[in-house]
Amino acid sequence: MRLQPPGQTFTVDVIDIDQSDDPALLAKYDELVPVLFADLAQPALCHYFLDEAQVRKVLKT
Repeated sequence: MRLQPPGQTFTVDVIDIDQSDDPALLAKYDELVPVLFADLAQPALCHYFLDEAQVRKVLKT
Protein backbone atom coordinates (compact mmCIF):
# COMPACT_ATOMS: atom_id res chain seq x y z
CA MET A 1 0.00 0.00 0.00
CA ARG A 2 1.51 3.31 -1.06
CA LEU A 3 0.09 6.34 0.72
CA GLN A 4 2.53 8.95 -0.55
CA PRO A 5 0.91 10.92 -3.40
CA PRO A 6 3.11 11.32 -6.50
CA GLY A 7 5.28 14.41 -6.26
CA GLN A 8 4.52 14.97 -2.58
CA THR A 9 7.23 14.18 -0.08
CA PHE A 10 6.97 13.85 3.65
CA THR A 11 8.99 12.43 6.49
CA VAL A 12 8.04 10.16 9.33
CA ASP A 13 9.49 10.76 12.78
CA VAL A 14 9.39 7.76 15.09
CA ILE A 15 9.29 8.43 18.81
CA ASP A 16 9.81 5.40 21.03
CA ILE A 17 7.95 6.42 24.17
CA ASP A 18 9.50 3.57 26.12
CA GLN A 19 12.93 5.09 25.45
CA SER A 20 11.82 8.70 25.90
CA ASP A 21 12.89 10.88 28.80
CA ASP A 22 9.38 12.36 28.80
CA PRO A 23 7.15 10.56 31.34
CA ALA A 24 4.15 12.56 30.05
CA LEU A 25 4.41 10.82 26.66
CA LEU A 26 4.38 7.42 28.29
CA ALA A 27 1.48 8.37 30.54
CA LYS A 28 -0.58 9.77 27.66
CA TYR A 29 0.09 7.19 24.91
CA ASP A 30 1.20 3.98 26.64
CA GLU A 31 -2.05 2.13 25.93
CA LEU A 32 -2.57 3.67 22.46
CA VAL A 33 0.69 2.69 20.75
CA PRO A 34 1.20 2.91 17.88
CA VAL A 35 -0.21 6.40 17.40
CA LEU A 36 -0.04 8.38 14.17
CA PHE A 37 -0.10 12.17 13.92
CA ALA A 38 0.06 14.40 10.87
CA ASP A 39 1.12 17.21 13.21
CA LEU A 40 1.78 16.90 16.93
CA ALA A 41 -0.24 20.07 17.48
CA GLN A 42 -3.32 18.32 16.05
CA PRO A 43 -5.32 15.34 17.32
CA ALA A 44 -4.07 11.85 16.46
CA LEU A 45 -5.05 10.45 13.07
CA CYS A 46 -5.33 6.93 14.39
CA HIS A 47 -3.99 4.49 16.94
CA TYR A 48 -3.62 0.71 17.20
CA PHE A 49 -4.28 0.29 13.47
CA LEU A 50 -3.60 2.44 10.42
CA ASP A 51 -6.70 4.33 9.27
CA GLU A 52 -5.85 4.54 5.58
CA ALA A 53 -8.83 6.76 4.72
CA GLN A 54 -7.92 9.29 7.41
CA VAL A 55 -4.27 9.40 6.31
CA ARG A 56 -5.27 9.87 2.66
CA LYS A 57 -7.65 12.68 3.68
CA VAL A 58 -4.86 14.53 5.48
CA LEU A 59 -2.41 14.03 2.62
CA LYS A 60 -4.85 15.67 0.18
CA THR A 61 -4.93 18.93 2.18
